[in-house]
Order: sequence, then structure tokens, then C-alpha cells
Amino acid sequence: MSRAENIALAAASLRKVSAVRAAEIAFWLAALAAFALLPDQALLLSEVTITGLFALSLDLVLGYGGIVSLGHAAFFGAGAYAAGLLTKMGVTDPLLGLALSAAATALLGFVTSFLVLRGSDLTRIMVTLAVAVLLKEIANRIPGITGGADGLQGVAPGPVLGIWEFDIFGQVGFGYSLAVTFVLFLIARRFVVSPFGWSIRAVKENQLRTSAIGIPVSRRLIVVYTLAAAYAGTAGALLAQTTQFVSLDVLEFHRSANLMLMLVIGGTGYLYGGLIGALLFKLVQDAIANITPEYWEFWIGLLLVILVLIGRDRIEAIPRALLRRLRGATP
Repeated sequence: MSRAENIALAAASLRKVSAVRAAEIAFWLAALAAFALLPDQALLLSEVTITGLFALSLDLVLGYGGIVSLGHAAFFGAGAYAAGLLTKMGVTDPLLGLALSAAATALLGFVTSFLVLRGSDLTRIMVTLAVAVLLKEIANRIPGITGGADGLQGVAPGPVLGIWEFDIFGQVGFGYSLAVTFVLFLIARRFVVSPFGWSIRAVKENQLRTSAIGIPVSRRLIVVYTLAAAYAGTAGALLAQTTQFVSLDVLEFHRSANLMLMLVIGGTGYLYGGLIGALLFKLVQDAIANITPEYWEFWIGLLLVILVLIGRDRIEAIPRALLRRLRGATP
């Protein structure tokens, strides 16, 4: 087979895997229907959407780049504080604040990527965790800027596109978060099915082999780590803008740990896995919290132990059926 024929075959394969599936359309139509039919649950659905975008950012790092991170909350928190501080400084346009926050966290991701990529998986886990701990301590030590333990108050973004003002019921916040998540998902989807995205998957599978054929391994990992940081920062900025408050909780370890659990539930390396995992995790968390407000963490932990030990196949039955249809579109 000639070189031209190989290129044509590869191009045809890329077009096939990038084709939009009916299940994808149904997924996003269901999200749009939730916006229209469940206005009373707008606050919860807004949190689910933001968490889904956050989980998607970790999926880019873990599922595609193969980088294990237990400190991904560093970028989420940095984005939240960036958006809150920008608003207090007079940048009240939500979209502009979102873009600047994403740029700031992308820069943070780019700088820290050189530390993360220097070691093995265990070293990377410790470095990512250390970055999150350092950022939390910095935020706690400068209360004059971040509000410290009391949190950053007075975050009041302007109307979205100068039209829709954020309301206490969360309807505008949910619509805004859903629209941003959808656009960023389309960008991530196009990224992972592109030749560049395939080269990142190749790096994850075998770094020595991809390096031997001329693919710059470190550069690929830096790009995906920086992109994931920008996505996580955007999710944090969305949380700050929609809740109009930022606390040290956005940098806590439990956010990174919960994120990893969401990917365990939904699956890694398919983009939709993070969204579905976040949806299931948050709905179960909300249901248990309503039943036992004092002990909901215990029951969540027990369910996760059951998932890992004896019931993972059954619990994953819901996302797996959908993921089988979506995997062809996001390999």
C-alpha cells in the first residue's frame, strides 16, 4: 500500500471516529431538557454541570495523558479565586472573567507541568498534591486578598452577555454553566480525535516507542496538562461566578479525591465518563445527604467500598450502556 493510500485510510478512520453519534445528541438533549423541565433543581444541576467539567479536565490528564493527579483541585481553586478577585477588581463581565481565569490556570498548569513530568507516577502524585496544599496555605495566609478562612465575599459578576442576571434560584447559573461546558466539551472532543490527540494516546500507551518514532513525549504531556489545567480553572471560575463566593474548600484534598472516584464510576478515556460519573456521584450524594445529613459521608464511603469490592460491574451498568455507544465517537 502506497503512502498516499495510507494517508487516505488514516483520514477516513479519523472521520469515522469523529462522527457525531445519536447517543451523543440524546445526552445533550437530555441536559437541555433538564434545564427546561427541572427549574426547581437548577442549583443542584448547576453544581453537577460544573463538577462534570472538572471531571472532564482530569480525564484529559489521566484518561488520555496517563498522568495520575491527586492535586487537581489546585487548578480548580486557582480558577475560582482568579474569577472572584477579577470580579472584585472591576472585571464584572462573566465571559471575560472566565477567559482570564482559564488563561491564569493554564499558565499555572504550564509552569507546574515541568515539575510533574520529571518523575514516576508516585512522584507525580506527590507533586500534584503538594501544589494543591501550597496554594491552599498561600490563600489562607493572605486574608487581605483571599479572605482567608472567612472566604472571598462580595463576588458579584454582571449579567451574562449583558442580558441575563444571576438569580438566587440558579436558573441563569445552570444555563450559563451548561453552555460553557458544552462548548468546552466540543473543543475537547475535537482535540482528542485529532492527529495530535492520537499522538497523546500513543504516548500514554508506550512512551519509549513514541519517542523512538520521533514524537516529542514531554511536549505532548505538557500540552495536555496545560489544557486540563485551563479546563479545571474554568470549572472553578464557573463555581465562583454562579455561587458568588469562594472559600478555601475549593482547594481541599477531598475535591481531588472525589474527582478520582467519579472517573472510577464513569470510566476514563472517553470524555463522557467524567460527565456521567459526576452526575451519578452528585445525585447519590444529594439523596443520601437529604436522608442522613450528619452521616452522608459514611454512606458514600460505604457505597464506594461496595463498588470496588463486589458491586462495581452492577453499579457501572448504567454508564457502561451509554459509554458503549459513545466510545466510537471519543476513542
